[in-house]
Amino acid sequence: MPEIYFRVRWPDGETQRCYSPSTVVEDYFTAGSAYDLADFVDRSRTALGIAGERVREKFGFHCTGASDQLARIERTASAYASLPGAKVTVEALVNADGSAR
Repeated sequence: MPEIYFRVRWPDGETQRCYSPSTVVEDYFTAGSAYDLADFVDRSRTALGIAGERVREKFGFHCTGASDQLARIERTASAYASLPGAKVTVEALVNADGSAR
């Protein structure tokens, strides 16, 4: 399956490299776009859920990498939940080899 990474910038400026086992995240995120915190988490849940299911359909097991990534996103997002108007920016979508999409 084509892996993809998406680099995000959290409201405090910290960046995080996120993993998806499927390019489906391209249907939910656009490089350079900022998302309200709750919207970003919801989109992540949907995209990574679909990505994990795609792995299950192809290989017979759910992708723990997708589940683990979602858990890290949710944990990080919870630290910013009290910030009014908090935004998360998707800085880039990149291939597993580091090349831009």
